[in-house]
Amino acid sequence: MPVMAVARFERFFRATAGLDVDKDDLKRYSGFVDHKLYDLLIIARDTAKWNGRDVIEPPDIPITKGLQECMRDYRDLDEEIELTPILEQLAAHPPLDIALSEASEQRLVPTVGAISVALARAFRMLDPKARNPTSVHWERAFRLFDLLL
Repeated sequence: MPVMAVARFERFFRATAGLDVDKDDLKRYSGFVDHKLYDLLIIARDTAKWNGRDVIEPPDIPITKGLQECMRDYRDLDEEIELTPILEQLAAHPPLDIALSEASEQRLVPTVGAISVALARAFRMLDPKARNPTSVHWERAFRLFDLLL
């Protein structure tokens, strides 16, 4: 990740949850986002197929009320921090056996942004005193999100 991108993510985590992250955290973050986005797209694929379609449409992507709220918060933060160009790279996904509509593709970056906001806030909930997420915090966040998303 370029130095400029690292600085933006540091600002993002600080602004979202008062956390200080380092390069190791950003590697974990990238893996986390990739994993969760893939999980959401697998559910979307299954929903589209269940409905007899060979294209994933936006309603197929399972966005909860909480993620919708995080999406709005991400948009506000993005205006200040400008993470969208970086998240576009993270929103790239492995090929599925089904296509995504253009509208669904456009929804991926805000979805990744929402997952990012939710993750930062989850760290704060898991340990309100934490300043820098440890590997234990990351493991707990992964398990929590695997349970809920």
